[in-house]
Amino acid sequence: MIDFGFDKLALIGAVALIVIGPEKLPRVARTVGHLLGKAQRYVADVKAEVNRSIELDELKKMKTQFEDAARDVESSVRKEVDQVSSAFQKDWSEASAAFEGGSGGEAALAPPPPEYRHPKKNWRLKRGATPQWYKQRHGVRTKALSGAARVARYRPPGVRP
Repeated sequence: MIDFGFDKLALIGAVALIVIGPEKLPRVARTVGHLLGKAQRYVADVKAEVNRSIELDELKKMKTQFEDAARDVESSVRKEVDQVSSAFQKDWSEASAAFEGGSGGEAALAPPPPEYRHPKKNWRLKRGATPQWYKQRHGVRTKALSGAARVARYRPPGVRP
């Protein structure tokens, strides 16, 4: 690598001052600075691209390792599930054979499960947080009454219109 010390830079500057001249030297120095800046940016871009490609290769390797590990785990889990499933099927068939054979040839029929009934609730209807039984017990009005109905309801029992 080229090693520039202070004495070498001073010698290059003195030669440039003599050869180029004091009038053109600032413009030439500015141009050389721009060119060096572009070269440095180009080298930095190349380094970044190389680093990105290296990181991409490392990520690809890591991805393949993770995929292999996931396949291994999946296969081991699948094998365990198959073993447990086959053992369960074997036990189930033995138990069902014993159940059917142990009751004297007649299989005891269990009652069928209850059928599903829709709750018939209107879920879009907004309901209060206070339960209905509490409102009924404490006399909370849940329905709006017309004026005539309210008068009839709260009229003393002995008065007729």
